[in-house]
Amino acid sequence: MSASVSDSIVAELVDVAKNVVRMCEQAGADAAEVLVRDGSELTVKIRMGQPELVQEAGSRAVGLRVFKHGRRAVTYTSDLRSRSLESFVAESVALAALAEPDEHGRLPDPDELARELPELDLYDEAVARVDAAWAMKQCIAGEKAALGFDRRVTNSEGATWSRTVGATAFATSGGFAGGYRGSYASFYVEPLCDDPTDPANPKKRNGYWWTADRFLERLEDPEAIGKEAARRTVATLGSKKIATQECPIVFDPEVGRSIVGTVFSVANGSAFWRKSTYMLDREGTQVASKLVTIVDDPLIPRAPGSRPFDGDGLPTRKNMLVRDGVLETVLCDVYSARKLGRKSTGSAGRGVGGNPGPTTSNLILSPGTGTRAELLKDTGRGLYVTSMMGFGFNPVTGDFSRGAQGFWIEDGELTFPVSEITVSCNFDDLLKRIDRVAEDLDMRSSTACATFRVSHMTVAGTSG
Repeated sequence: MSASVSDSIVAELVDVAKNVVRMCEQAGADAAEVLVRDGSELTVKIRMGQPELVQEAGSRAVGLRVFKHGRRAVTYTSDLRSRSLESFVAESVALAALAEPDEHGRLPDPDELARELPELDLYDEAVARVDAAWAMKQCIAGEKAALGFDRRVTNSEGATWSRTVGATAFATSGGFAGGYRGSYASFYVEPLCDDPTDPANPKKRNGYWWTADRFLERLEDPEAIGKEAARRTVATLGSKKIATQECPIVFDPEVGRSIVGTVFSVANGSAFWRKSTYMLDREGTQVASKLVTIVDDPLIPRAPGSRPFDGDGLPTRKNMLVRDGVLETVLCDVYSARKLGRKSTGSAGRGVGGNPGPTTSNLILSPGTGTRAELLKDTGRGLYVTSMMGFGFNPVTGDFSRGAQGFWIEDGELTFPVSEITVSCNFDDLLKRIDRVAEDLDMRSSTACATFRVSHMTVAGTSG
């Protein structure tokens, strides 16, 4: 199976999208928009040196949003034969006539649509050429390095190499038509250790590490990933609870990105018009520390979340959600913007079978100054959080509480590992208490941040 995605394939998909739009108009639709996606995925996993999964699959699908008399229907199909598409379109138009009317549910105004698409360099042919045999060798090398790092690494949840390549095309009866291609590859290793700390209650400790990028040459070496995964796993041995207390919390970028993502969950047009966020009516006010600037930027070349147009066919643009702690913008698609009486921020996302909705591209907490080591030294005493579990967050009240593990900081150094605790704080207070942001921005994923510190949160551990 060839995974290569050429410019001619993108052009072919754009032609399919435009053709389906014409079919909709001929079938009596007032307006229509068509999303076409073509892609392939490869996943290879080994565990303890033996193949556990080799999976390669390709798909091509058409998603349609059709409008008639102020009503709309959303449908999709993976059958792209001409006769099948004609039946699909006719059924979709008929379905739209049965829907409830919605004054806000209509296409963007033509003057809002993208006219020129920036070249963002999102596709790497080398990723597309990777086959299962090569990926298997990467997995074997990474896991072997992990198992050989320390005799206490006795088992493994495996090593996984994955890639996705594909193309997206979009066309609307309002006049937009465009497409682009993209690639993304990742490698992940998860070793296991037996923790002998409590023989009466033996536990398994796991850690992990990973690398990911749109370009194959920018992935880290598999042996280096395996060793780092093992180092992180061994470091958790002897984990224990700490006493319930308030203390500074330092968030590793690996978990800090979930905090950044939570900001978007309460600062988007859908949450605002539904009134399901504690940030309602707080635009232009201080919602975080002055050290906090959060930007959503889809125009960064080669970045994981970049894209030249959004799910409504609008041009994408850099949006400043929070500037120096002040809530400046909430991300909107066309529908949520209309519900709020404003304009879209070019932030619509959608799947083939769904309506558009607000989403992020590259959501970044801007880095500060100084290294992680300097931040820890300045902290003196507190908790360094490396992973969180569960999702205890109420977007209406801001109440935030999650299970966590990490390391105790003493005299500015990481000392013993900590687990079986929870960290909690009202999210509004959490953001306002961020008092240090380091410079180590981690851009492996589309939501990114550097190491940062919250001046104090409640840690629930042992009593007494």
